Amino acid sequence: MALFARQKNKLGSVSEKSAPIEREIQQLTEANLQEVFNLQFVSTEFAHNNLRIDSLCYDPENKAFVIIEYKKDRSFSVIDQGFSYLALMLNNKAEFLIEYNEKTHKPLRREDINWEQSRVIFVSPFFTPHQKAAINFKNLPIELWEIKFYSNDIVEYKQIEPLETSEKIETVTGSKFIKEVSKAVKTYDLEMHLKKGSDKTRGLFRNLQERILDLGEITEKYLQLYVAYRIPDQKINFVSIHFYREKLELYILIEADKISDPRGVAKVVPESYGWAKNLRRFDIRDEKEIPYAMELIRQSYEFNKNR
Repeated sequence: MALFARQKNKLGSVSEKSAPIEREIQQLTEANLQEVFNLQFVSTEFAHNNLRIDSLCYDPENKAFVIIEYKKDRSFSVIDQGFSYLALMLNNKAEFLIEYNEKTHKPLRREDINWEQSRVIFVSPFFTPHQKAAINFKNLPIELWEIKFYSNDIVEYKQIEPLETSEKIETVTGSKFIKEVSKAVKTYDLEMHLKKGSDKTRGLFRNLQERILDLGEITEKYLQLYVAYRIPDQKINFVSIHFYREKLELYILIEADKISDPRGVAKVVPESYGWAKNLRRFDIRDEKEIPYAMELIRQSYEFNKNR
């Protein structure tokens, strides 16, 4: 990848700089959690049972805690350390909940938390090939993010994407400890959502999915309640799809004066629901409704792409 800084009609080269100390990477990330990871900061250096968590965060979309660890040492095991932190959290839920309530002053109850969506993020300037290969399992609740520093104060966070695989870590490991944690933590996938539907709605979805991905460079994400589509590097869903036996329920995000909906099918989601502002909902029950639905989705895509 070649990076350049633009000055009028000229491009100047951007050179990579050495990474600062671990603590500076932590401070920079904690100050920009919303922009980088769409997470809420809870606390720093949270210690319990002889383990210290660099950054404790909360994921409001998944209603789950996220642990972020910062590394410059290349010798650590992402699997062993990642599952150790997850076990600490899952075995001490009350302490994590108290930490959140005391630090944020926003009361949460234990039943408000989706503990199955707990995950660990490692941030480092460099990961070894062995560390990258270690995350090549299906639905692993561990993420690797490389952070790079360049001239002109440019900073890049890039997720290391695991290879496509159908293997789950609990099926290949002999570790009872990892198997127990894997049972308590669930990462959602497309298969789980497809099972909620019927042959009819799965067919509708496949048709929609192909057309949505043809709109441009798009990321498909699987959450507990829906399949979401985003523009890369954005944390906003321009469309999300909920599966039912007889229909697909779609949500798009677009302001009232930006949408053209002559049939009036996209209804505003009340703000009392606590969801995003300018969210609109409509259903699809038949193949003939897909072209009109795609026009609404396209408008949401264009609106969010240009924000």
